[in-house]
Amino acid sequence: MNQTGNAATRTIVPIRRETFSSQVVTRLRGAIISGEFEGGSQITETELATRFGISRGPLREAMAQLALEGLIVTVPYKGTRVLKLSNSEVREIYTLRTALERLAFEEIWDKRTEKFRRELEQRHAALMAASLLGDRVISSEAEIRFHSLVYEECGHKMLLESWQRIASRMQLYLAVHQRAHGRHAAVPDAHERYLSLACGDDLSAMLCEIDSHMQRGVDRIVSFLAT
Repeated sequence: MNQTGNAATRTIVPIRRETFSSQVVTRLRGAIISGEFEGGSQITETELATRFGISRGPLREAMAQLALEGLIVTVPYKGTRVLKLSNSEVREIYTLRTALERLAFEEIWDKRTEKFRRELEQRHAALMAASLLGDRVISSEAEIRFHSLVYEECGHKMLLESWQRIASRMQLYLAVHQRAHGRHAAVPDAHERYLSLACGDDLSAMLCEIDSHMQRGVDRIVSFLAT
């Protein structure tokens, strides 16, 4: 592991044994999203087990989950490393997410209820509150939860599963997006138009907003990763 990665692991507070792998997943994911574990840095079961104060079994389960989420990558005979986003991966995330979200709104448009609108407004309020905390992990989690609602409610099981498979990498993308813009959270009013259109009556306008919303910042991230 590089110097940054070693420093990051030293900041992690050991987890009580009774919390097991689910909380290890949360802590490891948070360390990756926040940048404490630098993209491309190597991690090992032995070192992490010592830092967290747990046995190798729960840790191995947690690492397997993070591998499924795409946040860590294991190469035979070379070890396990934290995902380092490349320009091509950023563009693939952008195009895939745009296609998924457009389809989700097309699926749900005529099935939206007042409950859906209230829940979306509540998640937007939570996102706004999170943006004031100056914490990229909390802010990106709130943004993912805000965008997740349409997948949860559209009634398309495979679409929801597709979103869930990329959600952690999407959260990492959002955190990198914030770093590229020199911020620790989303711009407070960045989702107001999105929210208004999502609760409105013009599907075409909503689809156009999705295209625009996803495109914002992609070029900035690509430039940021190239530096």
